[in-house]
Amino acid sequence: MTILKTDYFNLQQIADSGQCFRMLPLQGSEPGYSVVSRGRYLEIYQQEDTLTLHCPEKEIPYWQDYFDLNTDYASMIASIDPKDTYLTQAASCGKGIRILRQEPWEMIITFVISQQKTIPAIQSLVEALCRRYGTPLNDKINAFPSPEQLNEASLEDLQALKLGYRAKYIKRICEDACCGILDLEYLESLDYKGSMDYLQTFYGIGEKVANCVCLFSLHHINAFPVDTWIHKILLREYAPRCRGIKKVPQTRVCETLIHKYFSRYKGYAGVMQQYMFYYERCC
Repeated sequence: MTILKTDYFNLQQIADSGQCFRMLPLQGSEPGYSVVSRGRYLEIYQQEDTLTLHCPEKEIPYWQDYFDLNTDYASMIASIDPKDTYLTQAASCGKGIRILRQEPWEMIITFVISQQKTIPAIQSLVEALCRRYGTPLNDKINAFPSPEQLNEASLEDLQALKLGYRAKYIKRICEDACCGILDLEYLESLDYKGSMDYLQTFYGIGEKVANCVCLFSLHHINAFPVDTWIHKILLREYAPRCRGIKKVPQTRVCETLIHKYFSRYKGYAGVMQQYMFYYERCC
């Protein structure tokens, strides 16, 4: 057991922020969560600014990095334009969110699964894959399957797990990873633009999924994924105040609004995206 002190950190907000699908509430009197990452298992509890981590002591640096505990989120919030009342309210509501540093392979597969799915449905499908193909970590939970383990599944096996049209994407991505076409080490060496370009060369990975992988795994926290929630926010909160937006082609409206209102948060616009996503769904 290890005890850490931190601020601008809230386990429930992180779990509900849509960036992680294997952070699950623990049963018991104390509020806590189980987390699985890169073959490691953690049970973590929070009381105000105190975190209690149950894991081998040698893994503490890994989990500190995973939860991005050494980054100054207070200064990011302090930099918000005071005239942007929506973003100010969103940051106040979700100020305990941190951008996790998750495994690229897991994020690729889970965000391919996430297309047109609710968070509970995504969690259920991810756990089904882990139970079927992942290595057991204890009597309660399995690790996320490696490319080789998941590639043991046939297309029919994946379809039987109710993955729908996503099954063919997952099967092709597994084959690409196993034969080296998808090089995960190379992916981790790229900058944001390079990562986006590289990811989108693979079957089933579009701009939104690539941005999610960049933000929630590769820690390119300037990435700004646009899903249905963010699209709605941009059109409702930012389009009405943007002169000339009606002249912009529909396909470039969101890109234009993001550039105009979020480029000032250079290097951490994705944190603002998370505040907005959480605020819209949970506050």
